Amino acid sequence: MPEAFFGLATALFWLGDIAGTIANCEKAYAGFRRRPDPMFAAGAALALVGYNKGYLGNTAAARGWLSRAARIIENEVPELRGELLGATAYVTDDPAESEALARQAAEIGRATGNADLELMAMHAVGQALVQQGKTEEGMSLLDEAMAGVVGGEGHDPLTVAQMSCMTMVVCGSCFDLERATQWVQSLERFIDRYGCPFLYAECRTYYGRVLFENGDWAAAEALLTDAISMSKGVFPAPHAFASGTLAELRLAQGRDEDAARVLRGVEGREEAAAAVASLHLKQGEPSAAAAVLRRRLAATSHDRLDVAAVIELLGEAEIALLDSDAATARGRALVTLGAVNECHLIVAHGERLLGHALASKDVTAACAHLEAALAAFVQAGIPYRTAQTRLLLARVLGDSDREVAGAEARAALSVFEDLGAGRDADAAAALMRDLGVKAARAGPKNVGRLTKREQEVLALLGEGLSNPEIAERLFLSRKTVEHHVARVLSKLGLRRRAEAAALVARGAPEKPAREKPARDR
Repeated sequence: MPEAFFGLATALFWLGDIAGTIANCEKAYAGFRRRPDPMFAAGAALALVGYNKGYLGNTAAARGWLSRAARIIENEVPELRGELLGATAYVTDDPAESEALARQAAEIGRATGNADLELMAMHAVGQALVQQGKTEEGMSLLDEAMAGVVGGEGHDPLTVAQMSCMTMVVCGSCFDLERATQWVQSLERFIDRYGCPFLYAECRTYYGRVLFENGDWAAAEALLTDAISMSKGVFPAPHAFASGTLAELRLAQGRDEDAARVLRGVEGREEAAAAVASLHLKQGEPSAAAAVLRRRLAATSHDRLDVAAVIELLGEAEIALLDSDAATARGRALVTLGAVNECHLIVAHGERLLGHALASKDVTAACAHLEAALAAFVQAGIPYRTAQTRLLLARVLGDSDREVAGAEARAALSVFEDLGAGRDADAAAALMRDLGVKAARAGPKNVGRLTKREQEVLALLGEGLSNPEIAERLFLSRKTVEHHVARVLSKLGLRRRAEAAALVARGAPEKPAREKPARDR
């Protein structure tokens, strides 16, 4: 029965089984064509467009299935023309053409009362506008479409998954971590019911980056490891992107050898250039870092938002090479790039680079730039970047205001210890000692408080239950349980679930504060 194959494909999609999803969807398609059932055959073909492009990055297969769906729809089921336009918009590489196609699909969705089609197409218009540099207009449409789907206007959970995934990609490419974080928070109820909607390797990597920036390093590690595994050997660009992002997390943890190991095989990919350069910088090789970064910048336009991190790193390499004038120019370019695209986090990274570049020439100006960066990072709730900036500010102030410098270094040390950023914590403690401030390393603390659901998961870990057993007990998906377990370990500063079980056996950790009602949050 082709319906059974199609249903199995959908179930495997939610479980993240790439090969099983595509294989069963292909069987469903073949069965619907033999029957014949053109409506369902076209639906299966359109699903294969998304699976091949989103999961595998196989544009040739995606275009082939798009052509197959188009032939069926044009000749037998014209009522699916809106879905065909939406799929075509997804596959095309021209953002202007994608916008035009998606607008047509949205009109059809509105005219026919097909909310899923209308919202997906509206979201696609927003993505296309962002790609064209019309960030504010595009993000406004993206937010509207997400509000509609999270608010229950659509009827298919797959719509939520696909739109959430693309939201993460768009926000990640624009450095809009605040917006990404806020939408993740809005998706909590959906995640509890269906599991993590960030199912493709690319959006899972962007979600991992958001968690990394927000300080949830254990959960970030789990997602990035999954993304690397699911893309290895089938999706080179997302595989390199995920590997590079995990390597950056490893470097933040002070695990240079592990970072180098993760990067093996992707060193030449542009998606991993920032991580490769960061590793060179950590190893005291600024010339090698600069070479990697200049090669990366030469391959793309400098006005693209996703090169912001590369520009900042090149500035840091130039500072290490004693070329502060070049680094100052990089900082100003970043500030301009962020301002033009209305991305205040890119502006903040530019301000931080300016502060570092000017530190040896003009302490007052350097501090002003660093204070601007610090305010933006604090506002965005990005702990690691905030602590890094505090430490840099402390170094700049060390000769002129030791009291303020000591306070900034102490605040940075506390965050680094909570996150598990050992090398940075050591650097902050060393600076404090140089400033005459007592600096005893405390080690990781209990980070945050456990939610009610996380307490339940911790209790079941104490019973020795596996993730599938916890999922069955709490009526959650396995992916959701993996996410909760990772958060529990991160908040309690633990590395393995066995440590969590031992903690429960010794007696519960500090009792969490009772959660506020949703209306009070």
